[in-house]
Amino acid sequence: MATRDGKQFVDRLRRFPREVWIEGKLVTDVVAHPALRRSVQQLARLYDMQQEPGLRAALTFVVPETGERAGTAFMPARTLADLKKRREAYRLWAEATFGLMGRSPDFLNVTLLAFAEARAVFGRGGERYAQNVQRYYEYVRDNDLFLSHALITPQNDRSKTSSGQTDASLHLKVVQETSEGIIVAGARMLATLGPVSDEMIIYNLPTFRPGDEDHAIMFAVPTHTKGLRQICRTPYDRADQSSFDHPLASRFEEADALLVFDDVFVPWDRVFAYRDVALCNAIYPDTALRNHTAHQTNTRALVKMQFAVGVAIALARAIKADQFLHVQQMLGECLGYIEFIKSGLVRSEVEHETTPSGYVRAALEPLQALRAFLPFAYPRVIEVLQTIGAGGLMMMPSGADFSAPEIGGVVARHYQGAGVSSEDRVKLFKLAWDLVGDAFGSRQLQYERYYAGDPVRILAGNYVSCKDHELMALVDAARHLVGHPIED
Repeated sequence: MATRDGKQFVDRLRRFPREVWIEGKLVTDVVAHPALRRSVQQLARLYDMQQEPGLRAALTFVVPETGERAGTAFMPARTLADLKKRREAYRLWAEATFGLMGRSPDFLNVTLLAFAEARAVFGRGGERYAQNVQRYYEYVRDNDLFLSHALITPQNDRSKTSSGQTDASLHLKVVQETSEGIIVAGARMLATLGPVSDEMIIYNLPTFRPGDEDHAIMFAVPTHTKGLRQICRTPYDRADQSSFDHPLASRFEEADALLVFDDVFVPWDRVFAYRDVALCNAIYPDTALRNHTAHQTNTRALVKMQFAVGVAIALARAIKADQFLHVQQMLGECLGYIEFIKSGLVRSEVEHETTPSGYVRAALEPLQALRAFLPFAYPRVIEVLQTIGAGGLMMMPSGADFSAPEIGGVVARHYQGAGVSSEDRVKLFKLAWDLVGDAFGSRQLQYERYYAGDPVRILAGNYVSCKDHELMALVDAARHLVGHPIED
């Protein structure tokens, strides 16, 4: 099968009902539900882009083994040009959503590519697991499926391991083994866009300890699998929400769900690691997963930063606040952040790593530096937006005010900007408020802080894994100067 279009994506969602709960009610149709339908439309649009003649070459590639086209994120890279092609595909999809959909399909597509390239890591638990990973990558690639995932255990008692919780079945674990597969029960979080995904893949950050063997499993199941329940957080896209008043939340909301497995059967060919603490903890670092995913996520984050900084500049110009030195200073600071991200991405490609199998992947160090940088830089951009917009962000009229005969003229007069019509100024401030003040924007802010993991751990990891020979060489050279006479 070749790459899908939007209609095929939507048709498959309708063909395979799944158990999804929103605000205490069972969702009967994820395609039509008010809190999900517009994100489905945005995802469908991404799939449609793959079919556009002008974008097809960038967003897809021909799989040598099948002769069919697949999404570029599935494409193994052999050259620097291949890495650039992947980044261009990430950029095109990210720009279609202004970088606001953090878990677009390419994120887990490239994750599966990383797993397939590092299938020998899974082979540590047995060769069948390596074969399972390779076959699953090919299955998702060839059917152009959309995956969600859940990496972490629920926030119950963080002082205890999964096996040490008061309720032994609280966190996802294997509860039975059969000749056909395993049965799992318990919960995982958080599955972004899980309700509208085709498949769910479960793996973990390196957090398991001895004693957690029953919890140390990695597998994938179709989202519509019997016994898999998704309980969503309160949606930010409301049924009665105006696209004028909430232009971003009404389009780019990503539902997050708690996954509850109620004795879910997983066949052996969908199991990638089983009761193996060491292997499950090694998946994240040893598969070079971060090299691949950070290349995609940092490209997406670059687009989001460009959008947010662009809004800040447009906001300042609309009221001529950009004439003040301190505003220029803040905007100049934010523009610098964009250049840092661009530079890190290019360096990661130019200084790419080559694997023993001849694949190339973006270098990890600059990508990790960006991942550590963004949880602080993006909140700073939001703070700048809040500062420039000031009280005006909270004083915007609704779209209905413009069409009300009694007050429409008054609104048009008093909300005009500096050479900007009142309606254009209000639209701009609505964009800004969706980013900085509403629930949607708050979720976007929290997402950028934690999407790559705990920023404290990321920074600490940068030190623990650092290659410091160049630094120490300079220190040693300078140390030899101590006590030595200066030669004239």
